Amino acid sequence: MTRAVVQGLVLFLLPFVLFGIYLLIRRRNPLLWAHWSSQSLWLTIAGLSFVVVSLIATALLEERQTGAYVPTHIENGRVVPGHFQ
Repeated sequence: MTRAVVQGLVLFLLPFVLFGIYLLIRRRNPLLWAHWSSQSLWLTIAGLSFVVVSLIATALLEERQTGAYVPTHIENGRVVPGHFQ
């Protein structure tokens, strides 16, 4: 679950980081709000789009598990991890 949240956060922040790098390349101060104010709406839309596309791609391309889930249990004194049968 943590990986999914961090992955979504990274994808959302990606356009902001790229725009900050763009400002550095253009020799502008990326810490001034004046450079960000006109672009913040578009950067937010781009970040949300990245997150939505990644969620849709995960839903469509993720391997489906078939069968019943067998939870973690102990057999002969050893822990057997959960798996699908």
